[in-house]
Amino acid sequence: MRHTSVPLPGIVHSMSVSSLAAVLPIDRRQSPTALAVARGTTRLLHSLGFAVVSELPLASGRRADLVALGSDGELWIVEIKSSIADFRVDQKWIDYRLHCDRLFFATTLDVPCEIFPPDVGLIVADAFGASLKCEAPEHRLHAATRKSMMLAFARAAALRLAALADPGGPCVSEG
Repeated sequence: MRHTSVPLPGIVHSMSVSSLAAVLPIDRRQSPTALAVARGTTRLLHSLGFAVVSELPLASGRRADLVALGSDGELWIVEIKSSIADFRVDQKWIDYRLHCDRLFFATTLDVPCEIFPPDVGLIVADAFGASLKCEAPEHRLHAATRKSMMLAFARAAALRLAALADPGGPCVSEG
């Protein structure tokens, strides 16, 4: 058997980035700015050693913009805010703290950092990368919540990978 240093074997590595992007469904809920921030933030999180799942449904009924899972089991949630108005009208982010070890906001250079609360982390991003401007304080999850989040993360990632391998198959919808 041939061993490689590729972290995820299979279909993902047999596809080019452009063909992989062409297979992924376009999520029309986010603005182009939010999608750019998500892309740059995901690149940063990958560089920090995290695996990332976007739009992950939570047990509370909310949906986290980005959930990052570290190799040590640490879970981060990143809430994307593309404008001042987006931040001011959306207060559901407070609930996300119950589902992660660290909570971050990610935004663009155009949004003033001063509007974000001091007790969360802050990432500034564009479509090509991101910078961690402020670390988030740690608030460790309870074991049962961590297990639930890790299972939700694993199921979402596996179902999405299966949908890439078989776009017309039974795993296209995550329910």
